[in-house]
Amino acid sequence: MCGRFTLRTDPYTLKIDFPEFDFPEEMEARYNIAPSQEVAAVANRGDHRVELFQWGLIPSWAKDPAIGNRMINARAESLAEKPAFQRAYRKRRCLILADGFYEWKQEEGRKGKTPMYIQMRSGEPFAFGGLWEVWHPEGDPPVHSCTIITTSPNEVIEPIHNRMPLILERRHYALWLDPEEQSSDRLNPLLKPYPPESMAAFPVSRLVNDPKNNLEACILPEGRSFS
Repeated sequence: MCGRFTLRTDPYTLKIDFPEFDFPEEMEARYNIAPSQEVAAVANRGDHRVELFQWGLIPSWAKDPAIGNRMINARAESLAEKPAFQRAYRKRRCLILADGFYEWKQEEGRKGKTPMYIQMRSGEPFAFGGLWEVWHPEGDPPVHSCTIITTSPNEVIEPIHNRMPLILERRHYALWLDPEEQSSDRLNPLLKPYPPESMAAFPVSRLVNDPKNNLEACILPEGRSFS
């Protein structure tokens, strides 16, 4: 699964790294993004605007928004069959911007799990493949929500966790964000682990265990402190 991630890159750098996207002028550095919080995403509406979506998919037919708490992730293997995801997979895809994510590793002889931070070796930002929906509560504004797709792990993630978020290669952004309905035959080849040689993982502080801690210290390698 993917249960926490970061987007700490400043807006100026994001605009350079993603020149095709329309960013807001200001974006807060986020070191510990958790489910139910807002995430920066680009929906396949054709305008490539970066918008805020609630993390945890609420299907349009849902009676209770609490269902989103159980749908922060969507398994790649069942997107085309699961009722909560199959229509969105064909018609409502999005990119969720990030520059790192956390997984927890059980280590022999150590109490509790060790939080691991995973990022690109280059440190550059990237995008998770996701799905989005709009839920219309009676008498209240619509809620835009999303889920992060997960797939099997690559060689970097496998010793840590049995799943990893779908990170899309940039050459696939255009297809993923195409506003037209797409068949699973076209999309399924994109649902694969990201090349491991481009990624790195290291243990970090247990500060990240508490989603209230939106601190740069969350991504500091274990055993190090700020000078």
